[in-house]
Amino acid sequence: MVNFDHVYERKGTNSVKWDAVNKMYKEDDLLPLWVADMDFKVHQPILDAMISYINQGILGYTTSSDSLYEAVQTWQKKKHNYIVEKEAILFSSGVVPSVAITIQAYTEVGDAVLIHDPVYHPFAKVIKKNKRRVIRHSLIEVDGKFQIDFEKMKEAIQTNNVKLFILCNPHNPGGRVWSIEELKKIGELCASHNVLIISDEIHQDLIFTPAEFTTFNNADPSFKDFSITLTAATKTFNLAGIKNSMAFIHNTELRAKFSNIQEINQQTEINTIGLIGTEAAYRCGEEWLDDLLIYLQKNISTVEKFLQSEMPLVKIMKPEGTYLIWLDFSAYALSDKELENKLIKKGKVVLNSGISFGPKGSQHMRLNIACPNATLLEGLERMKTSFQAD
Repeated sequence: MVNFDHVYERKGTNSVKWDAVNKMYKEDDLLPLWVADMDFKVHQPILDAMISYINQGILGYTTSSDSLYEAVQTWQKKKHNYIVEKEAILFSSGVVPSVAITIQAYTEVGDAVLIHDPVYHPFAKVIKKNKRRVIRHSLIEVDGKFQIDFEKMKEAIQTNNVKLFILCNPHNPGGRVWSIEELKKIGELCASHNVLIISDEIHQDLIFTPAEFTTFNNADPSFKDFSITLTAATKTFNLAGIKNSMAFIHNTELRAKFSNIQEINQQTEINTIGLIGTEAAYRCGEEWLDDLLIYLQKNISTVEKFLQSEMPLVKIMKPEGTYLIWLDFSAYALSDKELENKLIKKGKVVLNSGISFGPKGSQHMRLNIACPNATLLEGLERMKTSFQAD
């Protein structure tokens, strides 16, 4: 059993999560529960694979090995019953860079790209940076989890002549794992309006029973004709720094367009350590992942119990997947800036501001629970302090 309770000192390591907050918010002694990486040590066999390569002493140019492709294919088949041919696998430096590639490959300047609201904030940023139009379709909350209003989604597509839809499955920040029925409706709707689909599935391995993850292309075989699936081992195994991800593109024409943009931008070479880390993770990480999911569920229960007892005004959206929790602070009737200031200046705890995920994220915060339970409890106590009377 992995010791996820061990607290590692991450300050002073140039960590975005731990070292950027003081400069960003001009406050000392902040506890970060925001950026989506984990405060857990990487599984030792993965580290050993990287160390072994480095110890041979020559760090020249490398290519993607046959064994890496096999590891990716085996993992997808075993964990997700997803058959992906070798030629359909393209490697990239990350899911967000791949989103940028897809926007450049499949749309023109001024085209409309649809995203949900709220949703992972880099989507909108990349769309805008590439001079495309951001079209937001608001999710609705039913019985404590996000749902899709398909009539409204259809209206958004038709009204704005949408060319591309970026799906987040599992959903970030809500932790929703979309059902196969919902995926079928999404695919059928987009197919009927000639909308390409990008499915960001980077959290696909972080699923809590009884939720069941379905990769978009498994919802219906025909979806492979107009979709691009993006995923990585990095989120699952806390390897964000190795910079490697995969795009699964079965349609040969779409694959050629993606590859062409990679070549134009000189993005075809991948970090060697990223290739090695990805293969090692998929070959030896399954037991570690099983232990991680048990621990994350324990942390989710910790948050539920604490908020129910100590901060009942805060509503929690219990995640079906990811290690992120969407919190609703609207009962306090604060502006987004006032809410952020209370947490940071009074409580000394940093969460992701909900408004950054879109207008529907107003008065919400995203909490990262991938940390030792003791760290999480300290963060929750700081949240409580933020709202205590002076």
